[in-house]
Amino acid sequence: MSVRSRPSTPIVIMALFALTSLAVAPDLTAQRPNKPVLHGKHWVAITGKPLGATAGAMMFQKGGNAVDAAAAMLGATATMWDVLSWGGETQALIYNPNTGEVVGINALGVAPTGATPEYFRERGMAFPPEYGPLAAPTPGTPGGLMTMLAEFGTLSLAEVLAPAIQMADGYPIEEQAANSIENNKHHIKQWSYSRDVFLPHLGAEWEAPEPGEVFVQSDLAATLRKLVEAERASLANGATREEAIYAAYDRFYRGDIAEEFVRGSQELGGLHTLDDLASWQVYLEEPVSTTYKDIEVFKLTTWVQGPVLLQALNILENFDLPAMGFNSPRYMHALYQSMNLAFADRDFYYGDPYVPPVEPIQGLLSKEYAKARAAQIDWERNDPRVMPGDPYPYQGETNPFTHLLARWNDRSVAPNTEDGSSLEPQGDANSGRRRGGVGADREAGPRGGEHMTFDEGFYAGTTSIQAADAEGWVVSITPSGGWIPAAIAGRTGVGMSQRMQSFVLDEAENPFNVLQPGQRPRATLTPSLALKDGKPFLSFAVQGGDGQDQNLLQFFLNVVEWGMDVQEATEAPNINSYQMRSSFGAHDSDPGRMLIQEDTSPWVRTTLERMGYSLRMSERTSGPINAIFFDWAHGTFWGGSSDHGEDYGIAW
Repeated sequence: MSVRSRPSTPIVIMALFALTSLAVAPDLTAQRPNKPVLHGKHWVAITGKPLGATAGAMMFQKGGNAVDAAAAMLGATATMWDVLSWGGETQALIYNPNTGEVVGINALGVAPTGATPEYFRERGMAFPPEYGPLAAPTPGTPGGLMTMLAEFGTLSLAEVLAPAIQMADGYPIEEQAANSIENNKHHIKQWSYSRDVFLPHLGAEWEAPEPGEVFVQSDLAATLRKLVEAERASLANGATREEAIYAAYDRFYRGDIAEEFVRGSQELGGLHTLDDLASWQVYLEEPVSTTYKDIEVFKLTTWVQGPVLLQALNILENFDLPAMGFNSPRYMHALYQSMNLAFADRDFYYGDPYVPPVEPIQGLLSKEYAKARAAQIDWERNDPRVMPGDPYPYQGETNPFTHLLARWNDRSVAPNTEDGSSLEPQGDANSGRRRGGVGADREAGPRGGEHMTFDEGFYAGTTSIQAADAEGWVVSITPSGGWIPAAIAGRTGVGMSQRMQSFVLDEAENPFNVLQPGQRPRATLTPSLALKDGKPFLSFAVQGGDGQDQNLLQFFLNVVEWGMDVQEATEAPNINSYQMRSSFGAHDSDPGRMLIQEDTSPWVRTTLERMGYSLRMSERTSGPINAIFFDWAHGTFWGGSSDHGEDYGIAW
């Protein structure tokens, strides 16, 4: 409803894998995480920044529920530019203890008027650009926040936005954001309103705010206060709590805030119109799900990549994973091949379900379809030319796109030529002077250099928010969009999203995700909830573009198959495939490339290389995973948050 309105394996290979598994399978019980588990009885709040988690805790201290806390964390992290801003997109799963149901929140913006394949082709682009106003769909995060608050929260908008308003008035900016601003200032200087906000020391050697300097966003503070004013005025006129929050919603999308957003976008060359904002809406949705060992796993549907995790679980269910050994070559191969199959389907069949053609989601999530896909795995080598399957027969239909599938691997994509739209880097992606210490940035966008590099594209954007309370409310959110460098729309202080780059312009790429006005780009964003015996079991999410469901799949298996606690599971080493088509930049791919933990044994590396994998080693093998485990035996929460980045949680 809308708001408002086991395949066989050759004996020799089997023996090799068995020996390898015995040689390398670690004693999982001997591993110790770097961070402690968060234990709570009353509530848990986890997100991408310490100050953001504090905002959630403040709502709990006011007597609010997990939805109130999640909304406050969303507002705070958007204000901190924690790989998103207020003009980005929000997608959430909410467990409602009153109904026992999981509800999806679809607050992804749509392509504006005039955004057509022809428009971008005429400008020499193979895809919409990576940066700037032409990369921006309509803003979704304000509507998503206000909708979930109105429908499921208990506090007022004024209470929930109070931390964000205080921060917009000025907060000590952390090193991560300050470095990102400085290293992206060559982009920021293109957009006058962004330059005014982000570069307070314009002309100096270091033009961004210093780490720890009080960072002021006066225009954004004024915009947020306008929302509170609209709520207050509506309450004074006798409106209910929900009606008053929607009055603020209307002021953003149909009032003076919308007018200034559109004016500012058009001044910078954007395509947004007042009707684009006024006609956009948030949807409350029924999520999709599958079962794995009697655990129900819920994801948002095909407007994001979430179903790939469900498809991969359905494929892996056909194998005895524990017999393979944790992170043995056989296990890594099983993960990589299963993900390749699921992501190939994503790359061809996923798109906006509110715009035709209709995605074959029933077939894609069929257990029989998964068995057929599992039987396609080559257990000796990686298959660099994995194709999308045909799910239509598994829902009693005939595939209307076989003519496109026949030439899907005969792909030739020319690089884009407009600013911000080529994948070719023009400099060292890690260049740029740093202040306040050392450590890798985790935000999206290039860090020095003209364009987003291939690696950065795979891990672009997003933060995650997890909240739960003793009443039973559970919230999992992966908001994103409007990351640094963002074009700010006029005097709203609102950074515009860059999500339009996830569209394709040619139906041969994906007939379900072809750009047209009013359509949502298929996004990577993917919150997760799992129920066991009808009660919450896990709530989990991660940032990192096309890596998200790869990392979450392994996190889930770490808990369910390998017996890790929630913190151990967030810190455990992952593998990552780069074989799928990137959702960013030039939508490139690198078949057979695998990211593995740098401490992986030489024996495992050699085995994988003989199987056709090109290995890249790193200390860090996933985005920051945030999660909550529900301990029903003791009536408590276990919170986990990765040991890299600035993700942080508080529990009570």
